[in-house]
Amino acid sequence: MKIKLSDEKQIECVAGTIIKDLIDHQLTKNNLQEIIAAKLDGDLVDLSRPLFTNTSLEPVTFDSAEGKKIYRHSTSHVMAQAVKDLFPAAKIAIGPAIEDGFYYDFDLDRPFTPQDLERIEERMKEIIQQDLPFQRLELSKEQAQKIFQERREDYKLELLKDIEEDTVSLYQQGNFIDLCRGPHVLSSGKLRAIKLLNVAGAYWRGDEKNKMLQRIYGTAFATPEALTEYLKRLEEAKERDHRALGRQLDLFSVQEEIGPGLIHWHPKGAIIRMTIEEFWKKEHLKRGYQLVYTPHIASRKIYEISGHLETYQEYMYSPMDIDGVPYWVKPMNCPGHIKIYQTKLRSYRELPIRYAELGTVYRYERSGVLHGMLRVRGFTQDDSHIFCHPEQLPAEILQVLDLVDFMMSTFGFDYHAYLATRPEKSIGGEEAWAKATTALREALSKREIDYKIDPGGGVFYGPKIDIKLLDALGREWQGPTIQVDFNLPERFDINYVGPDGNRHRVVMIHRTVLGSMERFIGTLIEHYAGVFPLWLAPVQVLVLTITERHIEYGERVLQDLRNNDIRAEADFRNELIGYKIREGQLAKTPYMAVIGDREIANGTVSVRTRKKKELTTLRVEDLISKMKKEIADKII
Repeated sequence: MKIKLSDEKQIECVAGTIIKDLIDHQLTKNNLQEIIAAKLDGDLVDLSRPLFTNTSLEPVTFDSAEGKKIYRHSTSHVMAQAVKDLFPAAKIAIGPAIEDGFYYDFDLDRPFTPQDLERIEERMKEIIQQDLPFQRLELSKEQAQKIFQERREDYKLELLKDIEEDTVSLYQQGNFIDLCRGPHVLSSGKLRAIKLLNVAGAYWRGDEKNKMLQRIYGTAFATPEALTEYLKRLEEAKERDHRALGRQLDLFSVQEEIGPGLIHWHPKGAIIRMTIEEFWKKEHLKRGYQLVYTPHIASRKIYEISGHLETYQEYMYSPMDIDGVPYWVKPMNCPGHIKIYQTKLRSYRELPIRYAELGTVYRYERSGVLHGMLRVRGFTQDDSHIFCHPEQLPAEILQVLDLVDFMMSTFGFDYHAYLATRPEKSIGGEEAWAKATTALREALSKREIDYKIDPGGGVFYGPKIDIKLLDALGREWQGPTIQVDFNLPERFDINYVGPDGNRHRVVMIHRTVLGSMERFIGTLIEHYAGVFPLWLAPVQVLVLTITERHIEYGERVLQDLRNNDIRAEADFRNELIGYKIREGQLAKTPYMAVIGDREIANGTVSVRTRKKKELTTLRVEDLISKMKKEIADKII
């Protein structure tokens, strides 16, 4: 029997050889320690799998995304075993690997406490020390049902009902058995560095109609050093959490009485948003965009034509009846822009037409996935739709990519690019999808932007380029998108008159360069850790007086700053100056202008910045000049 290895080397072995034994003979022992699983002809399998036919074999290590997923999923099984050992009454639900970790959902009649997590983690370490093998069992559904009936695992029995195959796979380590496709590490002893993080509530199968379960989150790494580094990053991420900083800096809130996922912008948050929106509008006008506004609701007819009711209705809110006609709050802005375009017949000489709108849309998200400003139900997209003829398409995509790059660099973001292809639920023919995907791929290549493929990640009407922002901690956040669409022009019959006097179909580009204002500003808060650069800071300078006799001069300074379009506030309270400075620091104010007797006598202010504790004496006009330049240059 011939086995082709990943380095193109071919070896022979007898039928029934275990993958682990084969690898053991072909690699050094040190390398073997790093191998978690294997790929046979591209399929992931356990190292305990026997070989019976000619095949290609590729080792899978923790360094790969697949290896991390297998390693952490195996850790979730160990956690579930530890929970069952300590809490026999707990029922197990599901326990997948997720990015940077894993979780497992449990049904228990009392909440897990922090002390419980410590006990569970200690029991996990004992199980790891026992080096229990992960054994794959392939059984009939009836046999599996009997096992879980005996164990009274109701959630596993429900999952079994949804499996169509007659044979299912289970994994067992020690006395613990779980329904699982696998693969897993060879044994529990292969897991080296683990940590349980927290407990949260989660509805069974993500459905609010089902029972609320307890979800224990954890993480696992190949080395203790990597785990320590990750936990350090987690602590820094907590300090940057936009929800906590939003409360501390009084930027936004979510009001329970009004509803989850709906953001209330407080004055300081609104200033940040307004500043970004004004910058966005100026840049778009410079680049030939025209600003439009469209209604927040629309009737059934428009969403039947667009295909939203056919492919997107699960994300739309229930319709309202107006004069016997069903209306929906809009989930997207594109139908409105299309109808503006169609108010008259367009000539090829008018193209491209670029409409832009800061348009608020509403999409249903399950309550369990809502997350501050980053996952909401109502949000404002910095939306644009470009109508062009096919020959203009490549240049338009390139211009959008250039605008994206300019915007991201202005705010200090690096980014990754993804090319998202056709999803299962979509409209249009293969030819249109292929043309659109090719146009996006060629634009990325022309701008020499590295990208990855996101299979099935496109929207229902076309493929897209997804830009993921990288924050100060290296985390990815959803940002700009660029979508090429040949399908909605067909459904809406969107045309232009060509040089030949005939009507021709336009091509549409849907794009955002920030994403949504809520998510983008939430990301900014975490990226900057609330320390906004001067041009974005809601309060750019705080005027502080030492005593009451300095207030009159302070008011003049305050007005001079405001007259020069500098966002200035004052603290004229009868408090110690050190206390006022401390409050300014906690508010992360970029500049503080301190006024006392000497400053009044000399017509100056003593300036303290966020970065420097030392006071610098400046004339008021010099401070204004310095700040205006820093604001204009958008220094980060």
